Amino acid sequence: MINKDNNKLFPIFLHLEKLSLLIIGGGKTALEKLNVILKNSPDTKINLIADQIDHKIYKIAKLFRVIRLTKKFYVSSDLENVDVIIIAVNDPILSEKIKKDAKKMHRLVNVPDVPDLCDFYMGSIVQKGNLKIAISTNGKSPTIAKRLKEIFIDVLPHELDDVLINMYQIRKKLKGNFEYKVKMLNSITEKWLMDRTSLKKKELQKI
Repeated sequence: MINKDNNKLFPIFLHLEKLSLLIIGGGKTALEKLNVILKNSPDTKINLIADQIDHKIYKIAKLFRVIRLTKKFYVSSDLENVDVIIIAVNDPILSEKIKKDAKKMHRLVNVPDVPDLCDFYMGSIVQKGNLKIAISTNGKSPTIAKRLKEIFIDVLPHELDDVLINMYQIRKKLKGNFEYKVKMLNSITEKWLMDRTSLKKKELQKI
């Protein structure tokens, strides 16, 4: 039975480079979100508008052609042809106005540190090569999320990405019906998890 008080957020990974992202705000919070997005989805097309833009944001924009900066005040027409919006302004009244405008236009919105205005959150992210884990505490404790991120980084083995790549190659080579493939893949992953050693080429050739 599902506990109604539990975290009911639906985890999802987006191809953000296929969407249009708008950041409203040009200060420290906007800079922080910009860095997170570029670290995880560096090909994302980003429009950033603000009446004042931090010089560090200008420096980043010179390195990434996908970023377009516009120094201006917000108007509702800025939300046209946009899929996802991050509202990073220091004015609560303006944040609420933008959220209302976005809702009318069916846009997804994130307002850092204001959960009630958010359609989605940007959780703590752990990445080792192809493995990416997003952590959510349902807005209860960003500090715990940060600590969990540190723990995952420490405990996940360094060779894990090599294992993932090898498993992908095995999946492509395996013949047989679906049940047989699942059985074989489960057996291989169980073996690796038991002894925490990466799959060597000689082992792969025996499969």
